[in-house]
Amino acid sequence: MYIVFLSYTRPMQDVEAVLEPHVAWINRYFAEGIFISAGRKDPRTGGMIMVKDIDRARLDAILAEDPFQAVASYEVTKVNITRSAEEFAGLTGI
Repeated sequence: MYIVFLSYTRPMQDVEAVLEPHVAWINRYFAEGIFISAGRKDPRTGGMIMVKDIDRARLDAILAEDPFQAVASYEVTKVNITRSAEEFAGLTGI
């Protein structure tokens, strides 16, 4: 799986201007079963998306569609989950 950290590079007013299409983009990939989890950082300096294990080129193409490309930078980390709490056992081996 991947963990994608977004860090805002523009003022919050610019982030808010593209928030609605960003949320629609997130919803699309949750509906397709690609995204596992997502949320804002606290303090609100960006966000995080957990992504199922897919081809990295496909992930890069998906991220390129995000309207937040105009207001954020992305750090993508591949993680091989080897242990999980019982509630998250489905993530082990992803």
